[in-house]
Formats: sequence, C-alpha cells, structure tokens
Amino acid sequence: MRYREPGGRRGRQRERSFPRRVGSDGADAFADKVENDKKAGIHFDPVRGLVPLRAWAQEWLERRGIGESTHRNYEGFIRNHLVPRLGRKMLAGLARRDFEEFAKDLHASGVGLAVSTVNDRMVMVAAMLEAAVVDKRIPDNPARGIRVSRAAPCAVDEDEIPTLGEVDLIAEHIAPQYRLAVYLQSGTGQRPSEALAFSTECRRSGFVRIRWQVSAKARRSDCHTVFVPLKHRTEGEYRDVPAAPFVEQEIDNHLSRWKPVPVTFTGQQGRPRRLEVFFAPRQRGKGVMPTASTYGYHFGKACVSAGLVDVDGKAKYTPGSLRHFFASTALANGVPIREVSRWLGHKSIKTTVDIYGHLVPEAWDRCRDVMQNAMRPVVEYSEGSVSAA
Repeated sequence: MRYREPGGRRGRQRERSFPRRVGSDGADAFADKVENDKKAGIHFDPVRGLVPLRAWAQEWLERRGIGESTHRNYEGFIRNHLVPRLGRKMLAGLARRDFEEFAKDLHASGVGLAVSTVNDRMVMVAAMLEAAVVDKRIPDNPARGIRVSRAAPCAVDEDEIPTLGEVDLIAEHIAPQYRLAVYLQSGTGQRPSEALAFSTECRRSGFVRIRWQVSAKARRSDCHTVFVPLKHRTEGEYRDVPAAPFVEQEIDNHLSRWKPVPVTFTGQQGRPRRLEVFFAPRQRGKGVMPTASTYGYHFGKACVSAGLVDVDGKAKYTPGSLRHFFASTALANGVPIREVSRWLGHKSIKTTVDIYGHLVPEAWDRCRDVMQNAMRPVVEYSEGSVSAA
C-alpha cells in the first residue's frame, strides 16, 4: 500500500507491503494507524528506525547519568546478553515477541540470572526502547512491561537438610567469627543477611527480635545504607523468634571473644540510626560489613573442610540449608506450621506449606489412619473381637 507522511501534498510518499489486508498486522490496520497519527500530529520517519539495537544501546548508555557501578552492570548485561541475542536487529524491526523470548531464555537457560535480576534488567531495556519512542525512531515500545514470573517454591529435598551432627561440624570448621551465625540460622531460622545484622537490640529475654538485614550492596562504593528492612517488610517492621538456651549460650560465647561494634547508618527514610553489631569487621583496613556472599564463601570452605561435599567435591550444603534444618526440626516435633511460617518471615503461609508441608509427620499419620479406616474399616463383633472388613 502507498501512504503519505504528514505535511499535506508536501509530505513524502511511502510504500509498504503486507502479507495480508485484514488483521492486527495487516494493511488496513496500518492505514488506520497512519491516519490516526496524522490527526494526533505524530510522525515517525521509518528511516530513523533503521539503527541496530547494539548501536542504540551504546548511545543510550552513554547519555545516562548513573553511578559507576550501575553503569558497569548495565554495560555488562548489554555486552553479554542483549547484543549477542538482539544486537543486529534494527529498532524498527523489533517486536514484543523478541523481548518475551529473550527474557524467558535468560531465566531458563541457566545463565545464572535470578528472576529478580532478569526483571530488573528488563526494566532497563524498556527504558532504552522508551527513549527510542521519545526520539521518534519507533512508534511503540516493544519491551514495555516484559517480566518473568516467579516459579512456585519447590518442596525441599530431605537430602538438602543437614543433620544435627553436620550442623555442629560446620560450626566447628567455619571461621570462628561466623560460628554464631551458624547457630542463629539453625536455631532461629534467620536468613544469612539477617544473622549478619545481629545486634544488641536483637537479644531479648527468651527470644530474638529481627529487624534488619545487611544489604547485598554493603561492600560496594555506591551503597547508600548498609542495613535495609527485612524481606517483605518495610522499615520499622520486625519479627520475634523464640531462642533456645543453647542459642543464648552461643551469644554469650561470642561476646566473650568479640565485643559489639557501633555502626552508624542512614535508614531508607533518611533518619540516622545506630546499631551495635556482632559481625562488624575488626581487621585493620576492613571498613565494610560482611555480606551474605562473604559468609557464603566461608560457609562453603567449612563444608569442604568438614568433609561435607557432594560427588564433585563441592560443598554439600549452603547457608540456606540451616533454615531448612530449623523449619524441619520444628515441624517434626509438632510446632504448628503457621508459627514456623511467621518465624521464618515468609510472605505467605502458602510458601511454607509448598516448601515444608511434606515434612509435617502428623499429616502423614492422619492420612494413613483416614485411608485405612475408609478402605479397610475395623468391624467389631458382639463377643468383643475385632476384624478388618
């Protein structure tokens, strides 16, 4: 079909072919869009869209006023993922399906990107294409709103849960300053980042109050606050978890060797705050808080040193395995799953049921009894004897 750009008779005539006349991608739909754009005063020169995505990505990134670390992360994503997959395509030739498949493959192909990271990077890609829309290079943003859905939590494999003896082995072999973190995780179900933020305000009579976690960016120069609110919580919210006497004893043992260190930081609401933390750096020249990655490194070394390795010789467990130990031990001994869910800090009890529901022994026993009575009920005779039907 032939059409004329805005500008009346002085507007340039263009020609474009379509595989069909009707349909959302047909000639009639395009003709309607051209007329609507003329009435709205919108004009897109198709030639301006003949720019490879790799060139536009580079231009867009150079114009961004972002921090050095963020710039480095974006540049790495563009170079390692976006350009190899879509870099040769012209802006005008990009379709929504391209980005849907791109995002899905990023998560499913095992390149090491978590769902949250993929979604964060897709927000960046959408901003890149939105700039092309503003620059009148393309009429629509094909990457807008592209996200990867989070998969439902999988039930934990019982082989992924360490025994009590293995927990003690890890505590014995880990760097001494992290021994308490092992027991805070296994004894109160804290996440690694929460255990590392343990401070004097957390210790209460018979329980611990968990209010902060160490930021994953704590070691980065562009980190604005070392401590951040708990997962699924806002600043000021907390959760209380019962603490057994052995946890209290481990806290005392830690304090006998290392005194709490005051750390001042600015909360997300802009208020100055101060915590006397148990895991603050004490080595000369170490001025940042240990992160979950730091702790995970020492945890892996402890597993290898203790002989807790898989067939490849790598650590058999991760710090998250200690939360599994806490949850499974509590459930196996009759603690209600609703309480366990609250202590773990799950957003919903459904998450707890999905991960640990199969470990509740009462449910198994109750199911056996119900099915036995339904399928093979016991028949009582007048003489007092019983028999299965």
